[in-house]
Amino acid sequence: MKRKFLFTFSFLFLIFSLCSEDLPNGYKNIKLGMSLQETKDELVKNSEFGYRGERDVSLLPSANKELIETDSSTGLGSNFLERCWFQFFDDELYIITINMNKERIDYYSIFTTLCNKYGEPVKISPQGATWKNDKITMSLEKPLTLKYIDNSIYDKTQNYSNVELSATEITQQMFLDEL
Repeated sequence: MKRKFLFTFSFLFLIFSLCSEDLPNGYKNIKLGMSLQETKDELVKNSEFGYRGERDVSLLPSANKELIETDSSTGLGSNFLERCWFQFFDDELYIITINMNKERIDYYSIFTTLCNKYGEPVKISPQGATWKNDKITMSLEKPLTLKYIDNSIYDKTQNYSNVELSATEITQQMFLDEL
C-alpha cells in the first residue's frame, strides 16, 4: 500500500512539474540580479518601459539602494504597462514592480495566464496572489501590479540597517544575553 501511494505521489509530482514552468526571474530582458548599468542598458533597448535615461534614476535614503522609475503612459512605451520600478541593493536588481494599464488588460486575464504557466499560487487573498519558490517570489496585486522579488537579496535588505544601536539597546542586549 505504501509503495502504491509513493508511486502515485511521485507520478503526480512529475506530471505537475512538467505542466508548470519555473517562476520567471524578471520581465522581458530585465532580470533579477542584474547590475544597475546592465538594467539601464536593457531599458534603453526596450521602449516598452518608457525609460528616458538618467533622470529616471534616484537614490534611496540608504547608500546601498537605488531606484529606477519609468513611465510607459507618456506615449513612448507599451499600451499594457504604466509605471515600473526597479529597485537595487548593492548594485543588484532585487525587485521589479510593474503597474499594468487597467484599460487594456484585466486582473483575471493575468491571474489565469500565471496559473496556467506556473501552477496555483501559494497564497491567495483579496489583495492578490503570490507564487514562490526558493529563489523568487512573484506576486500579482490588486488593482493590477506584478512584482518579481529576489528572495535572498530581499531577506538581506530586511536584516540590513545603517543605524547603529544606541547605548541603551546595546546594554539591553547584553542583559538579555546573560539570561
